Amino acid sequence: LKIMPGAERAQVEQAMRLADRVSINLEAPNTRRLADLAPRKQFLDELLQPLRWVEESRRTQPAHLGWNGHWPSSTTQFVVGAVGENDVELLSTTAALYRQLRLRRAYFSSFNPVEDTPLEDVPPSPPLRSSRLYEASFLLRDYGFLMEELPFDENGSLPLHTDPKLAWARVNLAEKPVEINRASSEQLLRVPGIGPRSAAVILAARRQQRILSIEDLRKLGIRTARAAPYLLLNGVRPPYQTSL
Repeated sequence: LKIMPGAERAQVEQAMRLADRVSINLEAPNTRRLADLAPRKQFLDELLQPLRWVEESRRTQPAHLGWNGHWPSSTTQFVVGAVGENDVELLSTTAALYRQLRLRRAYFSSFNPVEDTPLEDVPPSPPLRSSRLYEASFLLRDYGFLMEELPFDENGSLPLHTDPKLAWARVNLAEKPVEINRASSEQLLRVPGIGPRSAAVILAARRQQRILSIEDLRKLGIRTARAAPYLLLNGVRPPYQTSL
């Protein structure tokens, strides 16, 4: 259920009783950028405050008051590329929302200009940028990455042509590969091609026997083409095809 800017607290609480997910679109990552994007909206009082009310209700009120006996998750959406914000700004706000307000997900909508509007001369944002923002936001939410570890350039932008996890691994794991038979779940999650589910599968398989070959990993459903350059199998680097 979408909550509109400026909603009152009682309205937010009622919305939480009617849906399993509620959303308040921040549109921009901070007050300064929102002033350029939608000057009539108030970032702190109209947009961020309802998200705070959602989390406060989840923390302080019994869950049986919510939809089907539990409180809804919360999401937000950002417009990407309309007013000069960089990826650091968007992801810093996203990380704070994950950490402080237990946001379930941030959505990133690529800006496209519309005729006869104040931003009609702003060029469209490439969809690939939004894809990289999604990938980085999942690293923050599900993979234990910190903002300081993401591969931003000097302008605060993520690389467009490499996913951020792979870019991080090329710098940090190429010479220090992860031993598949000893690595913790946190270490496994840093390897390209290994996500939360596949990390759990690897840990379960290791309790039965050591993993000795790429074929062993394939049988477990691991994306070995991405993972192999950053792994050791029983102390040995597996063979892999280098990128051109």
